[in-house]
Amino acid sequence: MESMGLGVALPTSGPLASPVNISRFARQAERLGYDSLWTYERLLRPMAALPLPGGGEPARIPEIYRLTYEPLETLSYVAAITERIKLGTSVVDGLFHPPVVLARRFATLDQFSGGRVIAGLGQGWMPQEFETANVPMRRMGSGMDELVAAMRAAWGPDPVEYEGRFYRIAPSEVNPKPVQPRIPILLGAMTPKGVERAGRIADGLNPIAVSPEALTQLVGAFRRAARDNGRDADALTVVARANVPITREPITGGDRPFLAGSPRQIAEDLKRLEGAGVGHVFFANLASTDIEEELALLEELKATLKP
Repeated sequence: MESMGLGVALPTSGPLASPVNISRFARQAERLGYDSLWTYERLLRPMAALPLPGGGEPARIPEIYRLTYEPLETLSYVAAITERIKLGTSVVDGLFHPPVVLARRFATLDQFSGGRVIAGLGQGWMPQEFETANVPMRRMGSGMDELVAAMRAAWGPDPVEYEGRFYRIAPSEVNPKPVQPRIPILLGAMTPKGVERAGRIADGLNPIAVSPEALTQLVGAFRRAARDNGRDADALTVVARANVPITREPITGGDRPFLAGSPRQIAEDLKRLEGAGVGHVFFANLASTDIEEELALLEELKATLKP
């Protein structure tokens, strides 16, 4: 069990979102021996109802998104109060940002954290956010390929130069460079095209852990795509995101979400992922309302997983 990395999402949205709770959570997660801390991006919560990614009748997106702290500023603060733990985004919506601006922000965070950054990127899905960022939704797909290529160019040796359909960087010095020789880029994806793109251009895949079967299928498709594109699939990673509650008492019944429930139930679920090609799992309990209970459960989960 120790070979699989474990992380937790910071309370950057939902009932617990506050600077005080984020600070406490970050320090405690590092003290408990967790491997990573995660944030994500949400530009706004539209007043209008809209179709949700999971399907169903149009509705407003959940109340937890009313307040969402900016991910990279949050991680910059957290970098100053931690020493070892990795700092990841799951995800920043890359298309909403010019690639040089985003690359420099990640590189600056990598400098201040001593090389602890994981750059999880997504394309976004909400029309209102694309409109607010002044980016057409038709840029999805090929624009994401270019964004990743331009960011990597900005992290590379000077002079930096990039020429694409959507983005251009004139021959320039672009600094600071990251501490890491290569900041790992994960792509948040669940669709066949998104998983193929991750296998083709990314350092890892960041899917939501819906079920062990679905996760295993995504991992297989990701690694096949990497091999089909002449890449070393074994050198790439999968970081699964579990948007589920950790509870004091076991969740009974047949509808328990995968990786949800008591620490012992979660430990059993994690065992099911052994040998599945998942290198890292992190837990994002966005609906938690009691920080003391949440931290106590994280401590119990870590103790449960010890050999």
